[in-house]
Amino acid sequence: MSSVAFETQRAALADVVAIPVTPFAEDGTVDAAGHRALLRRLLDSGVTTLTPNGNTGEFYALTPDERRLVTELTIDEAGERAVILVGVGHDVPTAVASARHARERGAQMVMVHQPVHPYVSQSGWVDYHRAIAEAVPELGVVPYIRNAQLTGARLAELADACPNVIGVKYAVPDAARFAAFARDAGLDRFVWVAGLAEPYAPSYFSAGATGFTSGLVNVAPAVSRNMLEALRAGDYPAAMKVWEHIRRFEELRAANGSANNVTVVKEALASLGLCRRDVRPPSRPLPEPERAEVAAIAAGWSI
Repeated sequence: MSSVAFETQRAALADVVAIPVTPFAEDGTVDAAGHRALLRRLLDSGVTTLTPNGNTGEFYALTPDERRLVTELTIDEAGERAVILVGVGHDVPTAVASARHARERGAQMVMVHQPVHPYVSQSGWVDYHRAIAEAVPELGVVPYIRNAQLTGARLAELADACPNVIGVKYAVPDAARFAAFARDAGLDRFVWVAGLAEPYAPSYFSAGATGFTSGLVNVAPAVSRNMLEALRAGDYPAAMKVWEHIRRFEELRAANGSANNVTVVKEALASLGLCRRDVRPPSRPLPEPERAEVAAIAAGWSI
């Protein structure tokens, strides 16, 4: 399948790539009705790219059945209103099964989570992604790269074998490394998504990214859209005004090795009455003193 066939998918990646939270009910199960309501809020705000089973959705804390449920809820709720990029991962058979399920349900793309293994070789990284991409040649495939050791040449090698590898979620916190990696892999060959969300979006856009992921968008969709519009216009001062506006919120998420990354987003949503604050281990609810600060930040945004 030629890259022309993936035009819709490529355009969807050059945007705010929303990573929805997975709300939980009081009994600890996935809150399906609450999930649909949060998705509708994103869709009504103009979000057109959704990633069910991303890290903000607590991918690694969900069971296989729950991951399938989240995929189905998202695809069903979005209908024709958004392009769906389903997060897949774990061992190869599990990732392939998830990708095929996404395809059967009507998703257009899959995002392959960074392999969770203590020993990742560069050629093994290619093999892992190739096995998944070859199983779903009709879908766009987006590797989620957190490995600073991986070279751009390896991504090019993967795409030579699998032309459906069309974009990259790059999440190494190093703008210079990103710039080099993208050029080594082929700057114009892939859609480059700043995978560390709004805090890194301006620096990554300056180096060639055209989209960014967002967990903040769950709380304040207009804020994320404002940053994207500024970056698309090349107005970096305006983008940095948004950056300053969200800085404290994102610092709270990033603190202590991103221990409260999802927790802070859910706390903000809870303060707005949109879902429960519950997260699953190894995450944990926010301590009481920090809840008021998050609520104050969320209340100060134009939501």
